[in-house]
Amino acid sequence: MRAPRKALGLVCLLAFGATLVAGCGGGSDSGSHLNKEAEAGKTRPAPPKSAFPATEGRTLKRLLEDVVKVQPGAKITPSAEAFYPGANRYPFLVAEKDTKAGAPGKGIDDAVVAIYYAKSPGVQPEARAKLGQEGTGKKAQGGAYAQPAIGPFPARIESLATEKPFQGKTTTEDPDVANVVYSADIDFPSAGEYRPVALIKEKDGWAKIGLRSIKVGEFEKIPRPGEKAPLIQTPTAEGGRNLAELSTRVPPDTQNKVNYADVLGKEPILLLFTTPQFCQSRVCGPVVDVAQQVQHEFKGKANFIHMEIYNGNDPANGVRPQVRRFHLPTEPWLFAINREGIVGATIEGGFGTELMKQTVEKVIGE
Repeated sequence: MRAPRKALGLVCLLAFGATLVAGCGGGSDSGSHLNKEAEAGKTRPAPPKSAFPATEGRTLKRLLEDVVKVQPGAKITPSAEAFYPGANRYPFLVAEKDTKAGAPGKGIDDAVVAIYYAKSPGVQPEARAKLGQEGTGKKAQGGAYAQPAIGPFPARIESLATEKPFQGKTTTEDPDVANVVYSADIDFPSAGEYRPVALIKEKDGWAKIGLRSIKVGEFEKIPRPGEKAPLIQTPTAEGGRNLAELSTRVPPDTQNKVNYADVLGKEPILLLFTTPQFCQSRVCGPVVDVAQQVQHEFKGKANFIHMEIYNGNDPANGVRPQVRRFHLPTEPWLFAINREGIVGATIEGGFGTELMKQTVEKVIGE
């Protein structure tokens, strides 16, 4: 199993007890640097498809040659790896390019972006044997540019803002924290490898940003909506704490310590897999803030459970058996499970309060 990427961790916290690490997580009365529009907590709808270049039957290569006129001033970091035939949410961050000194570029909150893709052609077995795995992948990716371009899939902008009582120090004091996460709704017709690219609107025209290949159907064992949720134990003292315990500002009466196995198939569950202590991502603090706020709003209607990623909270010890039971290649992951023990919805990568509320409402209403 591929170890979850540290870059998608959520918040800097000690995972033993509820003690906060100085400077990470926890409430703060300091002024927030967050973009004021993002702080409204509202998702900005995706632009219409007509706002982006039409494919008009062109190959991906020809489309890019015809419409790309400038170099990008930004970079895009995808936040998910598990995709399936049909509808998918494709989350990503947009930021200025890293500085020459290696510091991360400033996040961009108002980019106009759409995703396009082409399916990589299959490689014949004899070619695969000659090229080897790495060469085969490069040939397939290159061949995708000669295939018909599919798109555009415009991206909405999801605010990561929360109310002040749920804003931790990571959110309010870290100048590099993300205000928003972008997401596009993408349809893949079948399993296989796809080559996505992003077209981003710059001042003087469209720019292209290449994205890593997507292998649709690669992670078949991850529980999906409509499937029975796996049975695991979530230790309440160390790795299975209720999310309310992660905030010094959430009232103690919301700290409902539960073991996932005790409520599975009886009560709704929101199970969040993340590794707080090893956070390196810009969405770390905001996503935990989101989970805490939504838990507070739905008090008593569902069980919100956090599951740590690494044994002993040390990456050197490998991932916990609960993570392997869910077959997760990345983190964070949110699983919404109804009273029947059936997965109602999943979210990979960053998410805001609007999406999480919709997810909770889905399973508490079933």
